[in-house]
Amino acid sequence: MTQSIETVRTVHDLRAHVGAWREAGETVALVPTMGAIHAGHLSLVALANRLADRVVTSLFVNPLQFGPREDFHAYPRDEARDAAALSDAGSDLLYAPEAGEMYPPGFSTKVSVGDLTEDLCGAARPNHFDGVATVVTKLLLQCGPDKAIFGDKDYQQLLVIKQLVRDLNIPVEIIGGAIVREADGLALSSRNAYLSPVERKLAPVLYHTICTVADDLAKGRGADDAAESARFKLEAEGFRVDYVAVRDPDTLNPLHGPVTVARVLAAVHLGKTRLIDNVPAPAR
Repeated sequence: MTQSIETVRTVHDLRAHVGAWREAGETVALVPTMGAIHAGHLSLVALANRLADRVVTSLFVNPLQFGPREDFHAYPRDEARDAAALSDAGSDLLYAPEAGEMYPPGFSTKVSVGDLTEDLCGAARPNHFDGVATVVTKLLLQCGPDKAIFGDKDYQQLLVIKQLVRDLNIPVEIIGGAIVREADGLALSSRNAYLSPVERKLAPVLYHTICTVADDLAKGRGADDAAESARFKLEAEGFRVDYVAVRDPDTLNPLHGPVTVARVLAAVHLGKTRLIDNVPAPAR
């Protein structure tokens, strides 16, 4: 039977719970989410449970990371459903603040990470990563966890968060959790719900295409050639391509010619839905 998870909505109450766990000698992991919980999120909760004594999951649809023509108001929200799923997965506490708790009147601070955010999704979604960096910094300081878990699907975001933690000396370990996929390869995402039945059948082509890039790189094909071929294939299938890129896995710097270690990243639009995905190269 599903047990209800305790939910707190203020920084004061969050810190009270975490403080009590600290006094008991327990370690704490944080799993930040925007809700619309799926198996990918639950895998992060499971990882957090293996790494810490207590798990806090946050649920906050962050307005700062949405552009003016993006889906903030349409983003799926069902806190009761999400809370039940997180309880079943073993999260100890749900932190679900209101917008006014996160950004009270007079709030005027922005966290901006340079270099890593200027390309790829940063170029396609101006100011997106400033919004991500600001809210994640707040969540880490509000909760004060030992570890925080983020999904590898948002690979650029993961590197941005690792950078801000290093730069700001925030005492937390950032850990990436493996991408969870449907049986046909499509990476799980809350935005997959926007896909029409026809689009859903086509969507796994993205994953299979970037896997082909990784395979080609392993065979010695040049990075630019492999990425350009993938772009042509995706466009021919009906995707609108933001980018297909072969990058250094630690810095996201562009790679050219034959490579030995890389990350293949892609972002596309299928109908009204933006999909992102990435794979290591060579494939592990």
